[in-house]
Amino acid sequence: QVQLVESGGGLVQAGGSLRLSCAASGRTFTYNMKWFRQAPGKEREFVARINWSGSSTYYADSVKGRFTISRDNAKNTVYLQMNDLKPEDTAVYYCAAGRTADSTADYWGQGTQVTVSS
Repeated sequence: QVQLVESGGGLVQAGGSLRLSCAASGRTFTYNMKWFRQAPGKEREFVARINWSGSSTYYADSVKGRFTISRDNAKNTVYLQMNDLKPEDTAVYYCAAGRTADSTADYWGQGTQVTVSS
């Protein structure tokens, strides 16, 4: 069983930065780790993913060049560094773990709120 707990969300002005963390329990080091987000009134969308070793990453076009996903398997933690934040980045951000390198997930965290003010 895998459990995921996100932290690091908050309120930030446009152009600012935040770093989200996702602490995992269980054997996640073989999983692809992913971030998704869901804005009010919208469907949940894929943001980024990283493979088990950290050697491969993939981003949604909307965040490419601004967000960076990374992982520290020794700490069982995944990060999402978010720079140059925009009001449209406002959403609940979810950490997820999946066996496949796509936008599906087998385990989900409870989410952390990110609010970007203009």
